[in-house]
Amino acid sequence: MNARRTQNLSEAKLNRLLEYNQRLRELLDIPRTTVSEASTRLIDHCKNTRDPMVPSVWGPIDKKDDPFAPTSGSGCCSVM
Repeated sequence: MNARRTQNLSEAKLNRLLEYNQRLRELLDIPRTTVSEASTRLIDHCKNTRDPMVPSVWGPIDKKDDPFAPTSGSGCCSVM
């Protein structure tokens, strides 16, 4: 009976290791982006996307293009 229990424990260990190995193989297949490529994309995005919070770089922004400008619509309530 003790030998049977040892065999079951060994099989359970083997199954856990095989599952872990499979998860690692799946993680290995995930496409990766290099740091230099991600940095280049971030720099391009920052250079090409106007930011209304940085008017010193982009200049004044029209109220219609500013998502942070107060709306001129009259409402009965305001959230504080």
